[in-house]
Amino acid sequence: MNSFIKDQIDQFTQRNQNRGRLLVSCPDRPGIVSAISQFLFSYNANIIESSQYSTNPVGGVFFIRIEFECPFLKEKAKEMEQQFHDIAVKFSMEWRLTPVYKVKKTAIFVSKELHCLLELLWEWQSGDLMTDIALVISNHEEARDVVEGLNIPFYYIPANKEIREQVEEKQLQLLNEYDIDVIVLARYMQILTPTFVKANPKKIINIHHSFLPAFVGARPYERAYDRGVKLIGATAHFVTDDLDEGPIIEQDVARVDHRSDIETLKKTGRSIERSVLVRAVKWHLEDRIIVQQNKTIVF
Repeated sequence: MNSFIKDQIDQFTQRNQNRGRLLVSCPDRPGIVSAISQFLFSYNANIIESSQYSTNPVGGVFFIRIEFECPFLKEKAKEMEQQFHDIAVKFSMEWRLTPVYKVKKTAIFVSKELHCLLELLWEWQSGDLMTDIALVISNHEEARDVVEGLNIPFYYIPANKEIREQVEEKQLQLLNEYDIDVIVLARYMQILTPTFVKANPKKIINIHHSFLPAFVGARPYERAYDRGVKLIGATAHFVTDDLDEGPIIEQDVARVDHRSDIETLKKTGRSIERSVLVRAVKWHLEDRIIVQQNKTIVF
């Protein structure tokens, strides 16, 4: 990591040493917000931001994201997690309490096309993507110079379906070695095995160059052109065992017409892919996403 990025992360950690985030989902019933607020108040925590949503006030599912400031959070965090357990049991909550000062470590997977990788690196260099990009893994060499030029470790691991299990074994070793929190597939054109996905649940974000569920799988621009679409788009989603069918985080579209050939569709699409992927990764890093079955709640 270069010194400029290290300084940015150090400053972010210092600014947010007492900042925490609490995400909760549970069956909706009276008293949830009160219980959470009283819990935070008991630790002298001040709520900075709160967003909530219920699928139905009667028999629905309740979601809430709270960002708070708590004096001496580092010293209190473990105890707070232990004490919140009783509230979670009472309300049948799925929850996580995240200290903001713990900057997440990210691994980026990429193949030949670099536009999404370059967008992530630009946002990271500018301080708008607050993460530690710990390594980049690729089945091609095209990204090496730009990645190593930023002092990020680059690992070239050739991959194809015949050696997929051996490749993923090496990749999983690296992810474990670097203690990775988030995996971003920045146009990594390999299908992941169920073993890999199972080892990283709700941690893998993919960008698909189509407005899913349209044109799942390979060559979506060519198929969109053949279909004569008037809108093209991109979709960022969590990876599951079902190809391109994981929970959708973000999408966007652009209008095209009969004059747009395949190359025009691809050029327009790449611009959408870049912005959609960056937004999805930012939201994940900021703990703004709750996965509910095969959908997401994004605060």
